[in-house]
Amino acid sequence: MAMYEMKPEYYTGIEFIDNEHKKLFEIANNVYELLMNEFIPDKYDYILDVVNELKDYAKTHFQHEEDYMSSIKYRKFLSHKVEHDGFIEKINEYDPDVIDENQKEILLELLDFLTSWLVDHILMQDKLIAEQK
Repeated sequence: MAMYEMKPEYYTGIEFIDNEHKKLFEIANNVYELLMNEFIPDKYDYILDVVNELKDYAKTHFQHEEDYMSSIKYRKFLSHKVEHDGFIEKINEYDPDVIDENQKEILLELLDFLTSWLVDHILMQDKLIAEQK
C-alpha cells in the first residue's frame, strides 16, 4: 500500500490539476520508499534523480496551474504564484555535495517538505481555485 495517496479531500474537481497532483503524491511515495529501503547503502544517485524529477515536474505542473488561474482571472493568482516560486526555490537549494554527505537527513527533510506542501498547499490553496466560478 502506498504511504502517500490522493484521498478524496485532495481532489479539486479540476481534472488535469488532480491528475498532476497524483503524480506529486507518487514522487513523495518514491522518496518515502527510498528512505525506508535498507538494501541500497548509497542512495546518492537515487536522491539526485528524485530531486531532478521534482524540479522538472513541479515547473510543468505549476505552469499548467498558473495558465489555468490566468484563464479564469483567479483573484489570488499572485499570492498563489509566490508559493509556487517558493517551492521551486527550495528544491533548487539542494546541492549535490550536501546530498552526498547527508543522505538520510536530506531524504527526511525532503519528505517533511513534500508532506506539508501536499497537505497545506493542495488543501488550503489549490482547492480555492476550484471554488472561483
